[in-house]
Amino acid sequence: MTAHIINGKEIVGHVREQIKQEVQALAAKGIQPGLVVILVGDDAASAVYVRNKAKSCEEAGIYSEVHRLPAETSQADLLALIAQLNADKKINGILVQLPLPKHIDEDRIIDSIAVDKDVDCFHPINVGNLMIGKESFLPCTPAGIIEILKHLNLPIAGKHAVVIGRSNIVGKPMAMLLLRENATVTICHSKTTNLEEITKQADILIVAIGRAKMVKRGHVKPGAVVIDAGINRLDTGKLAGDVDFDDVVEVAGYITPVPGVVGPMTITMLLRNTLEAAKKANSASVHA
Repeated sequence: MTAHIINGKEIVGHVREQIKQEVQALAAKGIQPGLVVILVGDDAASAVYVRNKAKSCEEAGIYSEVHRLPAETSQADLLALIAQLNADKKINGILVQLPLPKHIDEDRIIDSIAVDKDVDCFHPINVGNLMIGKESFLPCTPAGIIEILKHLNLPIAGKHAVVIGRSNIVGKPMAMLLLRENATVTICHSKTTNLEEITKQADILIVAIGRAKMVKRGHVKPGAVVIDAGINRLDTGKLAGDVDFDDVVEVAGYITPVPGVVGPMTITMLLRNTLEAAKKANSASVHA
């Protein structure tokens, strides 16, 4: 048995078309959603992400600005820029590309972004709302993964979902969103003993551990849905996920290749959050 290889292009295209139509409907009312990305320093991977985000905004009809700041930018200057953007009516979403240089306190920066412009869903208030099931922005990578499962009509309710990874960006919020969809959720991490035993029970296995090709066929229950949220650069220069694709494709029911699915879906959810932020900020005009 060979797994069904999930087609990222098709799913991303479908969701982005919906977003584009909604953006056009807002444009007819004189509203254009706006997203700002702030990049501090010259991390090569971050620069690629930022370029992709700007291009995706343009394609969807969303206004975008990129602020590229030198690595030696002070924390005070960065906070001043965020305060200015918080007050700017044409900006609905503010995203600070992580990681930041060592001399800048990431928590302090995230906390300074206005809650209603925190389209990455990193602010403690948005994270808290997510935890207790109140309305909030949804974190982009986990929300994108839920969207993939729903698009393929793969049932989540009642299924055993195992998440490998416990980061604040993917692992923890992923578990919350799966719980929201009524899955039974287990979180594994670097200190988990008998990992294979646990992951083999998963109907849905989501991997975000940050170690290239760590998950092998021995970790996977035959027919399981395997979603790889990892991205690693190998010594050869090639990109690889956290799942050994060639090994696991033989046993899984569905599998995402890397790159091409979870990354583009993450940017798609960022566009959706920016759209939602614009709708909220202009609710009187939207419902007029």
